[in-house]
Amino acid sequence: MKTFLKVLLLAVLLIIAIKFSPVIFLGAIVGLILAVVLGAVGISLIAALFAVVLALAVALSPIWIPVLVVLGLISLFRKSERTPPVVTA
Repeated sequence: MKTFLKVLLLAVLLIIAIKFSPVIFLGAIVGLILAVVLGAVGISLIAALFAVVLALAVALSPIWIPVLVVLGLISLFRKSERTPPVVTA
């Protein structure tokens, strides 16, 4: 008797699921459209952020390029205080 009730409950749930399948399908389609829209907004925001960072780097290049050159020259001519690692054979 217990198995019969389980099968009957499963059959009722299956009928309910079939009856509500168009609503579930519509919800899934709306969710997918919403995900596409939010994804496009996210990608455009990332592209805008990249454009701002690139514009900032280009605008500040008269400052940071000479600074990098000076730091490179200093590191090139500075004596290294580090001793090379000992290689054991």
